[in-house]
Amino acid sequence: MDISQGLAALAKSGDVLFLVWGAVLVFSMHAGFAFLEAGTVRRKNVVNAFTKIIVDWAFSTVAYFFVGFPLAYGISFLIPAAELQGANHGFSLVRFFFMLTFAAAVPAIISGGIAERAKFLPQAIAGGIIVGLIYPFFEAMVWGQFDLLGQPTAALAMSLGAPFHDYAGSVVVHAVGGWLALPAMLVLGPRIGRWVHGRSNPLPSHSIPFISLGSWLLMIGWFGFNVGSAGGLQNISGLVAVNSLLALVGGALAALLVAKGESIALHNGALAGLIAVCAGSDVVHPVAALLIGAVAGLIFVFGSRWEAEHLKIDDVLGVWPLHGLAGTWGGVAAGIFGSAALGGLGGVNLGSQVLGTLVGITLAMAAGFVIYKTLDLVVGLRLTPEQEERGCDLCLHGSEAYPEDAIALNSVSV
Repeated sequence: MDISQGLAALAKSGDVLFLVWGAVLVFSMHAGFAFLEAGTVRRKNVVNAFTKIIVDWAFSTVAYFFVGFPLAYGISFLIPAAELQGANHGFSLVRFFFMLTFAAAVPAIISGGIAERAKFLPQAIAGGIIVGLIYPFFEAMVWGQFDLLGQPTAALAMSLGAPFHDYAGSVVVHAVGGWLALPAMLVLGPRIGRWVHGRSNPLPSHSIPFISLGSWLLMIGWFGFNVGSAGGLQNISGLVAVNSLLALVGGALAALLVAKGESIALHNGALAGLIAVCAGSDVVHPVAALLIGAVAGLIFVFGSRWEAEHLKIDDVLGVWPLHGLAGTWGGVAAGIFGSAALGGLGGVNLGSQVLGTLVGITLAMAAGFVIYKTLDLVVGLRLTPEQEERGCDLCLHGSEAYPEDAIALNSVSV
């Protein structure tokens, strides 16, 4: 092997290592999803929250390996291992791992919205269908083999002057996840006691420390989410990293201001900023990223209030305003602030951004209603009132997160 061949092999190995790094960081975000949901639900549903995330991950992995990734990118892994390893050191395999971490975020998003009243297996089946068929279909339009929205020759978006730009998934992952969750929540209906005689009765979160830990795990992993979207060492962008940081801060500060220091809003405001900047993190100026994040933080706070108090939608973790609305804003914001006139790198078009975002929302809403309504009619989605009152932990998993509470109660009774 001569020097040029050695350098080429080293570059390929470096790309594999880089994507493994990104994949592991994004994989760690699923611990964030788990703690965020476990902290937000009541004590009787904590085991269920932790269990759902890992089961959704398992269903997603199988569905995406055999169906989703081949659908999105036209690459099948049903070939000999020697061919999988090949001259590229298994790059396609680690790319599958990295893209899986994005795909599996969608059921994790939905899980937070329908928490505390959904049956276990139907929810997992729905997640597998979404990751195997629905999510990769839109993914293929933007990042994959369907030349419709995100490619340089994309038939739909290029008619407006530029392809749809979603660098790290504001729309592909987050808006789609949030808008898929909306019909699921509507089909399920609110938790028992969420509204009493038509009046709002917020059900308390059980652990602010869990919520804080979950949000921090998500924030840290997000740098793998955004920076890792470069796909290889030669495309790494410091601009993406700093834009992610400033959007996080913008979202947190805006939520702090309008929510008057309320901790849950503050942590979610930071996440909203990160969600919104994903799409344009590689093309906007850092000052614009700060503004994009701040607007996203406001969207979460006011969107959550509007959703609960006016629409009367029981969204346990606020996933529709957090992912659906903030992700929608991120898709549009990339077309505004990515323009050279506003300090961005250019190559984006507002019309294309609106078009691509609307396509994602429409697909998610339609698929969500079909999947969740069908499952509800065929097998039922919701727990019985007795199961819901008792809690998911005991009725679905036969265990409790805090068994010493029951022991103490029995001791007092005796």
